[in-house]
Amino acid sequence: MSKNTQATINELIAGSVGGAAQVLVGQPLDTVKTRAQVAPKGMFTGPMDILKQTIRKEGFFALYKGMASPLLGIAGVNSLLFASYGISKRIISPYPTLSLKEIALAGAMAGIANAVLASPVEMFKVRMQGQYGAATDKRLSAVVREMWRDWGFRKGIMRGYWVTVAREIPAYAGFYAAFEFSKRNFSRTYGSDIPVWALLASGSTGGIAYWLSCYPLDVVKSRIQLRATPPTGTPVQYIANELKAIVHEAGVPGLFRGLSPSLLRSIPAAASTFAAFELTKQYLEEVTGA
Repeated sequence: MSKNTQATINELIAGSVGGAAQVLVGQPLDTVKTRAQVAPKGMFTGPMDILKQTIRKEGFFALYKGMASPLLGIAGVNSLLFASYGISKRIISPYPTLSLKEIALAGAMAGIANAVLASPVEMFKVRMQGQYGAATDKRLSAVVREMWRDWGFRKGIMRGYWVTVAREIPAYAGFYAAFEFSKRNFSRTYGSDIPVWALLASGSTGGIAYWLSCYPLDVVKSRIQLRATPPTGTPVQYIANELKAIVHEAGVPGLFRGLSPSLLRSIPAAASTFAAFELTKQYLEEVTGA
């Protein structure tokens, strides 16, 4: 087995560990974020009201609604993301140290690849989180069957794919560039043996950059994926129409619904993702020599 192949396998395994850590740590605030984006007007007064009402009416574990979808798919999604990022870096440059511009480009390339799995996983998560504890709420398996039966693969399972691609390109460019920038600054002080807290801090920086880079496209994606019918027209047309609809309904602030819980969530979630990935990758490199 070649060294590059073994490195890709290591990245696949480490990515799945990092992804699982992200879901377990970040799911409650992700539920708050999604409900802020898609709830009917007037249902909640803000993120804290969403949190209080959800716990009071549906119980604490309602904050983990939709977790089965990302948790089941997260191994594939994050394995694909981190492996694609590693492959993209090797395509861009044969040298191990890339400039931050090259890191951002590799992140954007990884985001495009990642959308293939991230789109359906997030679509089912959003549809589960968009249920508010009514007797008619459906299980994940029922939602999957319904989308497949009514709309098929392209308009059902892959609904929101193109807006997910549009979101992932700037999001992961910012994600990896910010992480690497922070990590390199810590390296100047600690050398190659960076402490775990510095990895956590660097991961948090990457997570914040991710959300600042992908708004308001994340709001558009959630609304499109939750709607009862698939969007019509070209991706550019329906993304533009959705942006206009959001501004018409809630003004410019509507484009940034859910940003505050997203940023709060990103600190522990992205920190745990990168720390779990880096530590697992380092361990696998020691074991495999790749």
